[in-house]
Amino acid sequence: MTFILIKTIHLFAAFIYGGFLIVDNLFLVHIKESYTQEETKSIRESFMKYVRKVVPPSLLVAVATGLYLITQVFGTVGAEGMSHFQMMLSLKAFLGIWLGLRGFLQVYVGIQPLIFKSHVLPFTFVLTIIFLSQFMHLP
Repeated sequence: MTFILIKTIHLFAAFIYGGFLIVDNLFLVHIKESYTQEETKSIRESFMKYVRKVVPPSLLVAVATGLYLITQVFGTVGAEGMSHFQMMLSLKAFLGIWLGLRGFLQVYVGIQPLIFKSHVLPFTFVLTIIFLSQFMHLP
């Protein structure tokens, strides 16, 4: 029962973070086409005011619950090495931890990224994590 509860929390937190990245990368980038630069800045800031309250904690919850879930399903590494599932899960974990560290350092420590300042790379990582989730159970 604990596993199902943690997995549900993980999915909701990941949906919140991923949903923000989808909206930001696919929709908010286009507001500058319809509004002046000042209006665009105002609209984006109004949106981000609420995002900053929900998205960073959701990202940290997604990473923390993801780490717990990995401990429950990773299994032991056999003599022949990691299985396909373990390799895909390891890659997902790496990307998720990278996202979590980047988000934590940026929001809570105030360290801005030196490169990849936009949300395009995190969006790409989230899409990669989603695809890995779909293919990691294949033999």
